[in-house]
Amino acid sequence: MTWNEAEYLDYLRSERRAYAWVMQHHGGLSPEEASEAALAHYPYESADAPFRGLVFHDEPWHWAMLSIHGDRYAAEHPELGHPSPDYLALE
Repeated sequence: MTWNEAEYLDYLRSERRAYAWVMQHHGGLSPEEASEAALAHYPYESADAPFRGLVFHDEPWHWAMLSIHGDRYAAEHPELGHPSPDYLALE
């Protein structure tokens, strides 16, 4: 996918916000810790990075659940296999 810098930055902010929300509400992190986790998971990638934005191919919900519960989160916690209504309301 190609996007201009402003579009990329908007998308990056949105993904970070959603990831931080999950880490705070489901992972028990403080708002500051959740923001730091989001920055670490979604670093800024320069426009010439070969796979810029590849992390966007899955929902922040998915990435955060992997971080919180591991690879088998959907099997071990089927109720978390899909984003919650509160998460979906972020959009």
